[in-house]
Amino acid sequence: MGHGEGATVEPIKVYKDHPIEPPKSTKCFGWIGSRHVVTFMLFLGMANAYVMRTNMSVAIVAMVDHDAIAPENPEIDEECGAYNATKPPMDNGNGEFAWEADKQSLILSSFFYGYVVTQIPFGILSKKFGALWFLGVGMLINSVFAFLVPVSAHWGFGWLLACRFIQGLGEGPIVPCTHALLAKWIPPNERSRMGAFVYAGAQFGTVISMPLSGLLSDSSLRWPSVFYVFGAIGTIWSILFLLFVFEDPERHPRISDEEKHYIKKSLWGAANATSPPIPWKSIVTSLPFWAILIAHMGHNYGYETLMTELPSYMNQVLHFSLKSNGFLSALPYLAMWIFSIFISHVADWMLTSGRFSHTVVRKVINGIGQFGPGIALIAAAFTGCDRWLTVGLLTVGVGLNGGIYSGFKVNHLDISPRFAGILMAFTNCLANLAGLLAPLYAGYMVKGQPTLKQWGKVFVTAGGVYIVVATIFAIFASGDRQPWDNPDNDEKTEQTRSAENGENHTNVQVTET
Repeated sequence: MGHGEGATVEPIKVYKDHPIEPPKSTKCFGWIGSRHVVTFMLFLGMANAYVMRTNMSVAIVAMVDHDAIAPENPEIDEECGAYNATKPPMDNGNGEFAWEADKQSLILSSFFYGYVVTQIPFGILSKKFGALWFLGVGMLINSVFAFLVPVSAHWGFGWLLACRFIQGLGEGPIVPCTHALLAKWIPPNERSRMGAFVYAGAQFGTVISMPLSGLLSDSSLRWPSVFYVFGAIGTIWSILFLLFVFEDPERHPRISDEEKHYIKKSLWGAANATSPPIPWKSIVTSLPFWAILIAHMGHNYGYETLMTELPSYMNQVLHFSLKSNGFLSALPYLAMWIFSIFISHVADWMLTSGRFSHTVVRKVINGIGQFGPGIALIAAAFTGCDRWLTVGLLTVGVGLNGGIYSGFKVNHLDISPRFAGILMAFTNCLANLAGLLAPLYAGYMVKGQPTLKQWGKVFVTAGGVYIVVATIFAIFASGDRQPWDNPDNDEKTEQTRSAENGENHTNVQVTET
């Protein structure tokens, strides 16, 4: 049985991209329906998650005493002109902690270790117990522990690592549980638009976090205010989310009957359906699933290369610190946010026009989202000392990367609405592990020789990864719901079990006679 106890609606079986039109009379639930409220709250949640993820990268610059850790003879590349090694990266001068580069890396990565650990467990648990409370309470824990970051930093290095690790644990449910909720609330022909809007919250959060964190760190309140302000915002969001968002349409007390009927008919078993055992064997042998997994891993590797290494490249080689300028630091992600919204409407238009299948749309849009940054990264490796051309290329590349939100990022919902949260948990976990390799590889390549040539190898590698995974997705991906997520098979399996039980019962009676 489903989540609710009310009247059931016979599901329409949408197996091969069969479009279901929204109700002709939308006045019953107006321009803004309950599913739009859920989508907006998930967007804010994703933005809050990325604020918590990125604010430390800016705040730590103000926390560290750079004079105490400065090397006597820094190895700086001068191919693109002289470099002023004494120039502070931020206007507020030095901080109070003498953390060497390796300790700073541990602080920044401790969050992600906690984040990766909880991906798969929460994906499985959200399928069994629902996603709402795991997401809301997890983000509440993340936000509350943000208040403890300044205190833990003064207590000691280990305490700070533990605090950031716990924050990562709390943020772990954000992606798998968001995917699970989208699968229950968003009809197939709205997924490109709604899904892209929700996940574009990541770029929105980055655009807000980087310049605002810099401003707060440079203010009279200094770096602790970064964690107090964003911790308060996250706490308020978590409480509102738990109060006003519901697990599925069946449990929403204020949703209109017409909107509920439309969602249930469109989803065909994603909501208010049976909860069969997870088909692990079918999942791990599914080529469309592997196409998503490989695309996700390649994306995270390339994206983390851009996010974590671009400031170092600009500083060490082009002597142009993006972190000292909030606007330029956020510009590529602003471009990605805007483009992801635009391309999502293009994707939904392609679907509703009836001229393109879900498979074609996912492959084309994802191709833009991964071939684009791949080409831009390779081109950036050959721009030499032209820093504005480099910034322009990378801004365009990151901007085009927004296509992935209407590509592989929502493809889990296409191939398996009922198991989308679990699929996303696995792909996101492995993708984040792949993303951790990006700074390690870059650090190895440029250690002791941060030259244009060595940085060019870093960019070419990341660009090549983007192109390879985009090609694999274009060949093996599918937009069709897979047979192993067909609710009709649940009924057949149940009938078979019942028949077997009945036959066994008859045999027992015959034996006793």
